[in-house]
Amino acid sequence: MNRARELHALGQSIWLDYIQRDMIENGALAQHVADEIIRGVTSNPSIFEQAITGSDAYRRDLRMMAQAGWPAERILDRLVIDDIRAAADVLLRLYEATNGEDGYVSIEVNPELADDSEGTLSEARRLWDAVNRPNVMVKIPATREGLPAIEAAVADGLNIDVT
Repeated sequence: MNRARELHALGQSIWLDYIQRDMIENGALAQHVADEIIRGVTSNPSIFEQAITGSDAYRRDLRMMAQAGWPAERILDRLVIDDIRAAADVLLRLYEATNGEDGYVSIEVNPELADDSEGTLSEARRLWDAVNRPNVMVKIPATREGLPAIEAAVADGLNIDVT
């Protein structure tokens, strides 16, 4: 039995704290899931910055959107949402097989909203709707201002990752 399976047998699930389009497109993420190593994926803005600047996998989309005149924030938003959707699709079978115990992908609200309850909640709802996958978790900071957003988002039925 591999170490990841041993950990899972003890009630632990290993999540990959990294996401990059290459690993989705080349099947590496799917292989890690099939091998029962990875049971979830988390992301954050710095992870995406490293992925986008450190890989040629985004070049075509970046060029196309920039040539279309998209502002940088919109480009980043599209790239992030596309990658989260694709990773969620890879993990969907695991999510279904475990009845939602595993198989999630998290996406973080803009950290600049950490002190803005309404802004955080609005962004969490927007990301939830934009990704539109049952196995996405929206990551909300556990700040004093974030707590009302967390409560409201959970009440709305969103999967929330408190960070």
